[in-house]
Amino acid sequence: MKKLFKLVTHRVVLGGLLILIQLIFVVQLVTAFEEYFYLAYSICGILSFTVVLHIVNRNDNPGYKIAWIIPILLFPIFGGLFYLLFGGNKISERSKRKMKKIEYKLLSNLKQDEKIFEEIKKDSIEAYTQMNYIYQNSISPVYKNTYTKYFKIGEEYYEALLEELKKAKHYIFMEYFIVSDGIMWQSILDILKEKVEEGVDVRFIYDDLGCWNLSYNYYEELNKYGIKAVPFNKFKPVLTTKMNNRDHRKITVIDGHTGFTGGINLADEYINKLPRFGHWKDNGIMLKGDAVWSLTVMFLSIWDFSKGEKENYDKYQPSIHKEEKLKTSGYVQPYGDSPLDNEAVGETVYMNLINRANNYIYITTPYLILDNEMVNALSIAAKSGVDVRIITPGIPDKKTVNEVTKAYYDILIENGVKIYEYVKGFIHAKTFIVDDKYATVGTVNLDYRSLYLHFECGVLLYKTDSIKDIKEDYENTLKISKKIKFHENRIRGWFNHVRRGVLKILAPLM
Repeated sequence: MKKLFKLVTHRVVLGGLLILIQLIFVVQLVTAFEEYFYLAYSICGILSFTVVLHIVNRNDNPGYKIAWIIPILLFPIFGGLFYLLFGGNKISERSKRKMKKIEYKLLSNLKQDEKIFEEIKKDSIEAYTQMNYIYQNSISPVYKNTYTKYFKIGEEYYEALLEELKKAKHYIFMEYFIVSDGIMWQSILDILKEKVEEGVDVRFIYDDLGCWNLSYNYYEELNKYGIKAVPFNKFKPVLTTKMNNRDHRKITVIDGHTGFTGGINLADEYINKLPRFGHWKDNGIMLKGDAVWSLTVMFLSIWDFSKGEKENYDKYQPSIHKEEKLKTSGYVQPYGDSPLDNEAVGETVYMNLINRANNYIYITTPYLILDNEMVNALSIAAKSGVDVRIITPGIPDKKTVNEVTKAYYDILIENGVKIYEYVKGFIHAKTFIVDDKYATVGTVNLDYRSLYLHFECGVLLYKTDSIKDIKEDYENTLKISKKIKFHENRIRGWFNHVRRGVLKILAPLM
């Protein structure tokens, strides 16, 4: 009974019930005018037609437009209303003002060293244009004096994270999409408490919807320990598109000289202490040196956005800290992506890498939900003789989403793209490797939510020693992955064909 009561009173269940009540109210409001059916139908029809015109003329992804237009035309009475409640990416004037302030802060604190840009331009104009795009559209400079270490599994990342957290003397900034009580989080929390006692400035941002299993006011519990905490975009049981915009980033910054990012959240499945979906394969990267400043500013910008504070970033400059001699190589460019600026930086980084490939493109992604442009880019690369390989999970975490992923296999395989499934379990890593020269490790999934709705981040690497480690890990993962053949992905029965087709059309809304 206690478990049942706990489940029924969980904030997500209660919130879902409140949203359901609101939906029922909207439906009843429309059906209440049944005696004026023709009038109500005409008004809703005109509304839906107007909404469709609005969608067509928006600067949105075509797949996202189609995913909304079809249900609106099929159900004109409710379709237009539902789009007004859930569709688009509405930004309040208050949020726009906050974003402008953040952009000003980013521009003020992240300046590109032009000498580095000149070096890259002389070395490769293609590399320069890719990195210049990121700098201009994400305010993310390129750095040289940075050591990078790649972690091929969550356990390695976790061990290094604990070690570096214990060294903190000035501040610890952490920002994660998922935090779940268990071995991983408790061991990190214990260190954070100790560091607070030592006078270290500890701050923590967690996505409130991603951390659905935490208590509603968990940040207050952290505050009691002296950890300055804030939930991002606090979940409210209200019909609004604002709930779509989640903080999917995973960032740790220690004293301005050490930073972590990648796909790994703070929950036991990420270090295989809690078996879920077989073996959990993920990855991450540690930075030491100049490039950590971008992760620091990235964190502080979200902190300011969430808290409404006017933080002085200068006092967190890494130059105030002494750091050991670093073994550095190549160029490092941490970058962020925001759903509030109408610039799909994460997707464009991937597209640019695909278009610049001459020999190979190796990709790992937990979800493969692509728009037409991405399908064409991968297909053209494969048809041009580039070795394009994609590893997806063998055991999915979401069966419906995995069904959509499989819906893209046929066209890609037919065009020469090689698809593999990680047979040992679930692969959560988000990695691109191109021609031994480029790689990116980060949080950006190949799905619509990551590419268009979430706050994301990643690190672009150019000619760093760590690229060899990323490629080696990929090749080892291929050895324990199953290559999917065209006929193996075919489904039988008209119903299954229709179901997969419908899921593919509606994929942008998932």
